[in-house]
Amino acid sequence: MTKKEFAKVLFEKGVFASKTDGEKKLETILATIEETLQAGEEINFIGWGKLEVVERAERTGRNPKTGEEIKIEAKKTVKFKAGKSLLDKIN
Repeated sequence: MTKKEFAKVLFEKGVFASKTDGEKKLETILATIEETLQAGEEINFIGWGKLEVVERAERTGRNPKTGEEIKIEAKKTVKFKAGKSLLDKIN
């Protein structure tokens, strides 16, 4: 599902006054999530899930085409851990 499709679903459920309004507000929500994660803070929606920034250590990988070992640099990534409520609904 794309961002536009998601905003359309929320509009159809009556969350937003218009599709355009929904897209603008959804963009604001996502930008706020990005800013929070960039600041190094975690976002915790109790029962639904948690987003946090974690450090991935430098490691050695392998080029699947040549089999040559390559060095993969350390980097930050976003980790999502689903909450119990969400997991129960999915399963």
